[in-house]
Amino acid sequence: MEILFHVTTAAGARLLPPLARACGRAGRSFGCFFTHDGVAGLRDAALSAALAGASRAVVCEESWHRFCADAPCPVELGSQTINSALMGESARVVSL
Repeated sequence: MEILFHVTTAAGARLLPPLARACGRAGRSFGCFFTHDGVAGLRDAALSAALAGASRAVVCEESWHRFCADAPCPVELGSQTINSALMGESARVVSL
């Protein structure tokens, strides 16, 4: 994977859709890991649509249950161990 977007805040989640679409236009592989209140961004339909081109989109399960427990999760539930693995597999990490 060329780019991993590490989304840790709600404000960062709002920045992700145009970046994800730009990766798609440029033919760049990307993935996302959502944690802390960045998980709340997954409730946005525009963000979910932008993730359609992601190699992998994972949310910290504990953060999801803390901030969005009442909603079904639109991406893969995972752990901080998966976060570490994704960072190791990525050529670049962009923290949002």
